Amino acid sequence: MSAVSAEAVTAGAVRPGSDSRPRSGGDGAAPLAPRAKLLPALAAVYRAQLSRARVARIPLLFVATFQSVGIMIMMRGVVDGGDEARAVVAGSSVLVVAFVALNLLAQYFGQLRASGGLDHYATLPVPPAAVVLGAAAAYASFTVPGTAVTAVVGSALFGLPMAHLWVLAAVVPLSGAALAGLGAALGLLAPRQELATLCGQLGMSAALLLGVLPAAHMPAPIAYARDLLPSTYGVEALARSFDARPDWAVVAADLGVCAAVGVVSLAVATWAYRRAAVR
Repeated sequence: MSAVSAEAVTAGAVRPGSDSRPRSGGDGAAPLAPRAKLLPALAAVYRAQLSRARVARIPLLFVATFQSVGIMIMMRGVVDGGDEARAVVAGSSVLVVAFVALNLLAQYFGQLRASGGLDHYATLPVPPAAVVLGAAAAYASFTVPGTAVTAVVGSALFGLPMAHLWVLAAVVPLSGAALAGLGAALGLLAPRQELATLCGQLGMSAALLLGVLPAAHMPAPIAYARDLLPSTYGVEALARSFDARPDWAVVAADLGVCAAVGVVSLAVATWAYRRAAVR
């Protein structure tokens, strides 16, 4: 048997026609894909969340709508009309937004954090803001039909004009953004899933008590707490639209507060997502 030198073995290891060029990086590892941009990633997360939650959340949307309509029917026995009727209808309409965007989103992110689902999103090449904004937008989208039905039924029940219900086109997304950001932040910052659920339900209860009940009958401390709730300004904007001649400057100011709170709350939710994803 003839001995084969190490040089011959090394030379024979490279077959003719094979690619012996070093790969990118010099260690044989393939380069990572570039990070997705915000808007395409946001659209992808939105579509995924919308299709995922469509079957599971539609029954809860019916519950939120029936709950708001039932509250208006109950309040019809003690409220005849005027400013109180406007407050009841506007508060019940925005309550649908609070039920889905605040309560359910807090539960969703709390469950996602407890089950380790955030690890899946952390491995994707998408910005954290796209995950938070996509989920918030998907949940807020479910509130549009229920809010419109509640506003129309309430207007007919209390005899309020419907000429300016187009204001819902601004009230729903701006109130939804503020409440969805708050719900996501509560779900991501809560140390336990049960606490996230509790915080979401307490927030929805606050939207119910402080938004539906007429502000004129509230004690001063509770009225101050009402001013701190983001949904209050959406309620006020919608309630003013029932006037014969709405003060559009005040309506725009209320919607501006909703928009500002929405930007802040979504920024806090994005920071909370980064904080929870790295733990």
